[in-house]
Amino acid sequence: MLGIVAGLIWAAVAPRPLLQEIAHGEAQVVNAETSAFIVADAWFCVIAATGGVITGVVGYRILVRRAGWPATAGLVLGAVAAALLAMWVGENVGLRSYNHLLASSAVGTLFHASLALGAKSSLAFWPLFTSAAILLAESGTRRADQAARSTAREGPGSD
Repeated sequence: MLGIVAGLIWAAVAPRPLLQEIAHGEAQVVNAETSAFIVADAWFCVIAATGGVITGVVGYRILVRRAGWPATAGLVLGAVAAALLAMWVGENVGLRSYNHLLASSAVGTLFHASLALGAKSSLAFWPLFTSAAILLAESGTRRADQAARSTAREGPGSD
């Protein structure tokens, strides 16, 4: 579910390069030095990192504390699926209108390209940040448990 929302957000905020139809069914980028491709990938990274933190924190509070490592494995695998789903949804939003414009526009027509994730390695951001959030939450919980145990061993009034 979170992957679908992330894909829709990415499709809404990511810039698309401007294209010009040069022949029937063929278009070129108007400005070869456009930063739209890099900025679109950066937006995906930010959205995936945010989704990973949300998945990790909420998943830790609801599942990991009760079920342990199987819940952690499930959350990380779910994060991989969410990243792939976000990419698929984001790339398919507007793809139909792009294909229609490419097929039916006259030569010289300007239109925006469809969204595509160029840096496929950014798919790792979601599971990476999910794992990091769970790891940080678990280490903080263990420190608090150790401090409580040491206080209980010393007993009250042992200052």
